Amino acid sequence: MKINCIEELKKFLITEKFSELNLDDNLEIIAEACPGDMDGDITVNCFKFSRFFKQNPMAMAQLVVEYLENHSDVEKVEAIKAFVNVTLSAKALHSEALEIVNDLAHSVQLPKTETQKIAVEYSAPNTNKPQHLGHVRNNTLGMALASLLARVGHNVIPLNLVNDRGIHICKSMIAYQRFGNGDTPESTGTKGDHLVGSFYVKYNYELKKQLDELRSQKPEIADKTDDELFLQTEIGLATQKMLQDWENGDTEVRDLWQMMNNWVFAGFDETYKRMGCKFEHTYLESNTYLLGKDIIEQGLASGAFKRREDGAVVADLGKKMGEKVVLRSDGTSVYITQDIGTTIKKYDDYAPDAQVWVVGDEQILHFKQLFAIMKKLGYDWAKNLYHMAYGMVNLPTGKMKSREGTVVDADDLFDEMVNLAKEATLSRCGDEVPIDIDERSEIIGLGALKFMLLKFNPKTTIMFDPQASIKFEGDTGPYVQYAVARISSIFRKAEEEGISVDAIDCGSLDWSELATDEEKNVSTLIAKYPETLQYAASKKDCSVVVSYLLDLAKAFNKFYRECPVMIADTDELKVLRLALCNNVKEVLVDGLKTLTIDCVTEM
Repeated sequence: MKINCIEELKKFLITEKFSELNLDDNLEIIAEACPGDMDGDITVNCFKFSRFFKQNPMAMAQLVVEYLENHSDVEKVEAIKAFVNVTLSAKALHSEALEIVNDLAHSVQLPKTETQKIAVEYSAPNTNKPQHLGHVRNNTLGMALASLLARVGHNVIPLNLVNDRGIHICKSMIAYQRFGNGDTPESTGTKGDHLVGSFYVKYNYELKKQLDELRSQKPEIADKTDDELFLQTEIGLATQKMLQDWENGDTEVRDLWQMMNNWVFAGFDETYKRMGCKFEHTYLESNTYLLGKDIIEQGLASGAFKRREDGAVVADLGKKMGEKVVLRSDGTSVYITQDIGTTIKKYDDYAPDAQVWVVGDEQILHFKQLFAIMKKLGYDWAKNLYHMAYGMVNLPTGKMKSREGTVVDADDLFDEMVNLAKEATLSRCGDEVPIDIDERSEIIGLGALKFMLLKFNPKTTIMFDPQASIKFEGDTGPYVQYAVARISSIFRKAEEEGISVDAIDCGSLDWSELATDEEKNVSTLIAKYPETLQYAASKKDCSVVVSYLLDLAKAFNKFYRECPVMIADTDELKVLRLALCNNVKEVLVDGLKTLTIDCVTEM
């Protein structure tokens, strides 16, 4: 965190004490929150910067102590080996926090020289089924990452690539032809993506029946996989023919495809709106699946690729990744062919400094190969391609399987979370039901869902328990939202006493009166907010922000218990603590908003 006395220490060391070294002003001397088992508010780790001054870390620590012990903002300073623990005056510490809050729109932003234009691609659903819990994690991670990067100053371009063609799409279409009876979303009162998804399940039920019959008739093929036997079934052959007809532009097939895709897109729009997902552009695989072939030909000519004896075009990616086929021997594309083309198209469309893909960790090798191929093709910007891999999300009931219809649809999950939030809220309200209970429950329920999905490092495979995530106590979204609501409640009581928090002139207050550990700890954490967001953005890890918000909410609740606000000993102290509460609220609201989570003023 940036603390005035530490910034002044840095200036002293660079311009006076070691001026002959001509050190860069950008050299960082970072203050960190002091560990709870040590005495102090902040700690300076001299191991991290002493080498720049050509000093032993312990000797550097003594120089830091000598400077800080005479600084007016410092009450106490102590060196423990190369670590310098500093106790700041209450006035200095609260003033640092207030400075951040007073300019919250800009205080967390990176210098303009460090900002980039970043394309973030996420969601990527298929148009043969509704989005499910896995997509909800993807959407939550993608939305929050895009929001976080934008919050610290980057120009973010959120993108989507929808898989709207291929054999899996034809499966739903075949099932509709056979079992649909002309049903539509309107005639059945069913959301479009749910209707199409039901036919995907029916298709796989029929396919399994035909596979079972085939194996019973031919025992010698019993050990073969479903994929190996797919084209030996009647329904498999029909699906393959439909795909060929689609690729040949058959009018009847294309019309059916367009109609069912429109149903799904309408359903997706509802799901995205409820989550708050917004995209600068949505690419469709039906428009991009032929991209990349010309690039492969150019790569052959330049020597980036080679043609194998069987006619396939491959990229030699070294021992770790081996050879990767980029064009089949019959001249048809593979998935990475169109990925190459789409990556170039995104660059041509938006010229981003960096591209990020939010995609599950089962695709780690694929993206390593894609990025290596882009470098082989000579694109300078390929060094700034990043795969934000994330782990699976499961429920206590087990893994989800789309083919068997055992997935948890996103919309159903949203409804469950909102209902749980409503139950939890009503249990706290007694007989007086809030007039805005539905709106309140929506905010709390979806906030709890997002918060729990963001709570863990993206790479972690997680078990999502809806009941646990909605609790108002513990490491949950409602716990942080409740801290905001509690502060709002305090402000309403203050208004009843004639005190308007908005009218408090915080700059003229004597912050030295807030000298308890609980009060100082709150401002220490607030001072840490800008660096927390910037660090989280650099790591592309929103769980860092979640942990911070939990820490700040816990620090506030401890302060609230130990330091009475509305029954403070003096009116001056009451106003000071109200101002401190406001600082906390501003940061909590900003942090939750950065994670795309809303707040309520009553819970």
